[in-house]
Amino acid sequence: MKHEQVKKLTVLAMLCAVAYVIVALVRIPVVMFLKYEPKDVIITFGGFLYGPLAALLVATVVSFIEMLTVSTTGWIGLVMNILSTAAFSCTAAIVYRKKHTLSGAVIGLLLGSIAMTVVMLLWNYVLTPLYMGMARADVAAMLVPVFLPFNLLKSGLNSAITILLYRPLVQGLRRVGLFPRSESGRAPARSHKLWVWLGAAAVLVVCVLLLLHWNNII
Repeated sequence: MKHEQVKKLTVLAMLCAVAYVIVALVRIPVVMFLKYEPKDVIITFGGFLYGPLAALLVATVVSFIEMLTVSTTGWIGLVMNILSTAAFSCTAAIVYRKKHTLSGAVIGLLLGSIAMTVVMLLWNYVLTPLYMGMARADVAAMLVPVFLPFNLLKSGLNSAITILLYRPLVQGLRRVGLFPRSESGRAPARSHKLWVWLGAAAVLVVCVLLLLHWNNII
């Protein structure tokens, strides 16, 4: 049992490190001060592997280190990062823990995307005026044209990348002995998996094109 706990802590530490490196190196400007970094994918991996509390732990650790090092948004950025990631990753992990199948992962990611979008619209309305020094009415006017599409784009990218990379991650961890050899739940049919992966790939392509368009690259 103690050996398994050491493995779990090792994997979570690795996820924290990778998520922080992504935050430090991969920050894609989208609109205004909003940037996309795929750290939520890594944090969701932790939630899928070990449950929602693990996702919350990784999110909190990474967000705190980010605040102390590369972030310029201070405590407001810390709160927003934790709320955003927790809404997405913890919601997805809760559903996946109850329905430990490919369809459970998809449903969890969809619900996580909705949760993150709703939560961030609320907290952008509450906290963005403090950060930007803007009138709350001006921020409210940006909720639908700016913050809503940004959060939908972010959650779409995170969901698609998670679907495409989670299984290879688990297989890699099993090969090096850091994760149990079997998971509960019946394996989905090959055709089922193919359609899900194709759908995730399509979402990823559309979101990348939208991101490029938003940055006036195409």
